[in-house]
Amino acid sequence: MDLTVVAYVIYLLISVALTVWVARTLSRNGKVFLADVLHGNEKLADAVNHLLVVGFYLVNLGFVTLYLKNSDGVADARELFEALSVKVGVVLLVLGVMHLGNVYVLNKIRRRGLMEREQTPPVAPQGWTGPGPWAAPAPRA
Repeated sequence: MDLTVVAYVIYLLISVALTVWVARTLSRNGKVFLADVLHGNEKLADAVNHLLVVGFYLVNLGFVTLYLKNSDGVADARELFEALSVKVGVVLLVLGVMHLGNVYVLNKIRRRGLMEREQTPPVAPQGWTGPGPWAAPAPRA
């Protein structure tokens, strides 16, 4: 068997395994974060989490398969390791960038929700006792 084919098989095994591991880890640990972003709505958080995982798989596995082709053949073991290190390294960088992008967007949504909660007073004003010292002076006639 050609070493290029061996490189393809090893690359696919490592990349798919890493993608599955990262997706499961992010899904499991992201549920709490999503529940906070979505104001405690657990059912909606689970649905959004599942949609994010499906999108993560589609984008990453699509990238892995598109990045499979090796323009240079692999002649020996050294070239095999070099090709694998470049390909797996790029896949890991793409996984990391996608993760950071997701966290950034979700954090923006979370911050907006926190700001909206802070602008709503916890208790409605109870009544006024008069204008107080902070009121503008009455106009003179």
